[in-house]
Amino acid sequence: MTEPSGQTVVLTGAAGGMGRAITKALLDSGRRVVLVDRDAKALQELAATAGDKVFPIELDISDAKAVDRLPDAVPSHFGPVDVLINNAGHDIGGRTRFDIGSADDWSNIIQTNLIGLMRVTRAILPGMVQRNAGHIVNISSINAVRIVPDMAAYSTSKAGVHMFTETLRGELAETAIRVTELQPGLTRTNIILTRYRGDTQKEKDYFDQFGMALDPADIARSIVFALDQPAHVQIAEMMILPVNRY
Repeated sequence: MTEPSGQTVVLTGAAGGMGRAITKALLDSGRRVVLVDRDAKALQELAATAGDKVFPIELDISDAKAVDRLPDAVPSHFGPVDVLINNAGHDIGGRTRFDIGSADDWSNIIQTNLIGLMRVTRAILPGMVQRNAGHIVNISSINAVRIVPDMAAYSTSKAGVHMFTETLRGELAETAIRVTELQPGLTRTNIILTRYRGDTQKEKDYFDQFGMALDPADIARSIVFALDQPAHVQIAEMMILPVNRY
């Protein structure tokens, strides 16, 4: 296994709240990070604070042709990609009953959360297979395994991520590549604000329903834990929940 100080990580959704926390944890652990996000301004702001151990790539993971070019965009001095963290995702238009919500919103959620994740993995994985080394971490959700009303598209996308991750791990069982799925519970990230298209009152009302929520740093710390295990240890699945919501 490559030592953390020599590892290169590709992180999608890097400029969001979860992505920023993951970036910090990865850098603190001595890794280099290729920051991938579609928000050019937020991406550059993050990169400007992180020094020469990061490299920003503006990319919408729902853009198939752009994703295909991702491996070539990783700078040669960063070396091969040791770790892929599929963190990008959204729920824009979500928390709405399926027959009332927009079909375009539902499609866009699936295209990013599931199809985009699969495309990025398909772009990066062949290099790992060739080297017989690597680690893929997919950020799923408790929605992947629990029914939550009014979240049909988001939950479907995360259930797809769950099954994709399970199947991929099985397909790679004869290799040294590790595959990990994280299933976070309620976490204070900007996914809720974007869900409501910038309505801060709706965001506040949503979080106010619950007595407790996770911080992005909790998820980031869990990722580093999985990455730091000995080469023969694979953290297959990790569900992370607040201790008490009420």
